[in-house]
Amino acid sequence: MFESLSTRIQDVFKSLRGEVRLTSDLVEAALREIRLALLEADVNFKVVKAFIDRVRDRAMDQAVLRSLTPGQQVIKIVRDELLALFGNTEGGLRQDAPAPRVVLLLGLQGSGKTTTSGKLGKWLMRQGRHPLMVSTDVRRPAAIEQLSVLGQQAEIRVHAPDTMDPVARARGAVAEAKATGFDTVIVDTAGRLHIDEELMSELQTIKDAVRPFDMLYVADATTGQDAIKSAGEFNRRVGVTGVVLTKLDGDARGGAALSVVSVVGVPIAFVGSGERLDDLELFHPDRIVSRMLGMGDVLSLIEKAEQAIDQDEAEQLGERLRKNEFTFDDFRNQLKTLRRMGPLESVLGMIPGLGNLKQLADNRPDEKQMGRVEAIICSMTPDERRDHTVMNGSRRRRIAVGSGTSVEEVNRLLKQFTEMRRVLQVIGQGGMPGIGGMAKGMKLPKMPPGLRPGSGPGGYAVDSGRKRKKGGPWGLIKTR
Repeated sequence: MFESLSTRIQDVFKSLRGEVRLTSDLVEAALREIRLALLEADVNFKVVKAFIDRVRDRAMDQAVLRSLTPGQQVIKIVRDELLALFGNTEGGLRQDAPAPRVVLLLGLQGSGKTTTSGKLGKWLMRQGRHPLMVSTDVRRPAAIEQLSVLGQQAEIRVHAPDTMDPVARARGAVAEAKATGFDTVIVDTAGRLHIDEELMSELQTIKDAVRPFDMLYVADATTGQDAIKSAGEFNRRVGVTGVVLTKLDGDARGGAALSVVSVVGVPIAFVGSGERLDDLELFHPDRIVSRMLGMGDVLSLIEKAEQAIDQDEAEQLGERLRKNEFTFDDFRNQLKTLRRMGPLESVLGMIPGLGNLKQLADNRPDEKQMGRVEAIICSMTPDERRDHTVMNGSRRRRIAVGSGTSVEEVNRLLKQFTEMRRVLQVIGQGGMPGIGGMAKGMKLPKMPPGLRPGSGPGGYAVDSGRKRKKGGPWGLIKTR
């Protein structure tokens, strides 16, 4: 999401950081690059023009030009104006809805309305709500069956009457919700073009019958400005209270998200960032902007971790770390937990400074590598996973054959596991880990006083002025 736009904007900021003073020429050059980046990201050209004008007016202020940190001032201005593009409202559903709350999902064909219905139902369940779903798409083959399957996967009740009348199906779902105590009804409508008068009239009839409190337009982010134009037309014809942007994980540009609030005039409620039922997020403008500017999104990372990590397992792992009992079984469980948090690149993008990790190293970790690591661990016997020191040449060859990998990959994993175990042992004891093998390929900081290049952990050794003594990690120097 916003991959190319984020990269271009961050490159502009890097060029400004080296300047002691800003000039009008530097500001114009930076704005030119930002303008091109926004247009290439498929942001509406009218939105881009207004955005650049506002940034220019604020950046050319004399207080900014004479500031000791002009680059930081410009970053702040761009951040404020990007937040203004998204509006001041937070994502999610509107407050103070009557019971049962009726949510109507509408949009074009293929935008992901049915899948979004299941995701929204799962999200509501995490909020302590009790949703009921119903499909009024009687034209698309297997649309009703698709929603039924999603309901089974998410353990959500699906209203399934015998009638194939869309209005009767929606009205029946609301009646069932009132009779059985469901507090939310999610109505999945048929995909339609805003120029299709028959379908638009049907949508208006459904709206009049169930009186939805939320009218969410589901827009495919990969279609760019076409989705925004259609959302504006739907808003004019039947009214829209919010937008759900789907397939943001497959769109590196993200211009639709930056344009929708200004063009359509309604807030973004949710964003879909994956294919799983859990991959529906509340739209937080400040978090999205932080990711775009390379500042990370720690709050979203914490929320994903809380959903994926079992508290009891975490406490047991902490106790094992303190006792230096971290095994390959624990390592495999941590890989599974990381996968439950979503795509690896998405998780890395939430960590400050790692948003563009894939451009910093060609050998970055990816899903395939994680799968190979898991295959190697699964090919080990229970005894080998509990005690990695029993590994010999024949065991490593057997594991390589069983996992479809090479002996070199098995050896590499064992070496990395040993290093990780050493670092975790130090952390578990309340110390600071040494840099050791983790510093390969990285620029090392200047050596502190008393250290010089050597063969100790991290490549340093204690220089006592007398006999050379090998040292441990910084702050944990061992002498004998």
